[in-house]
Amino acid sequence: MQPKAADCPSGPGEVVPVIDPERCENKATCVEVCPYDVLVIRKVTGEQKRALSLLGRMKLMVHGNQQAFAEHPELCHGCGLCVAACPEKAITLQRARRGMS
Repeated sequence: MQPKAADCPSGPGEVVPVIDPERCENKATCVEVCPYDVLVIRKVTGEQKRALSLLGRMKLMVHGNQQAFAEHPELCHGCGLCVAACPEKAITLQRARRGMS
């Protein structure tokens, strides 16, 4: 059952999913359950790969050099389905940082 906007604790963009790249193993369950198309699986850039620990780089290679990314965090409603679906517990929801006007 997909959540309705009224079921979610936040409005769009108030919270954003934060993915721990050291934990994400490209299982894609988060992408599958997100009703707002916030998350995508894509290839990790060289710069992102260099930022990982040796263990993180090895895990990344085993999992096809791809991970989940919050491609459209402004669409997140904070329903938490991605957090619950992630078998590695790599996703948390955090309040969005607002830019200065």
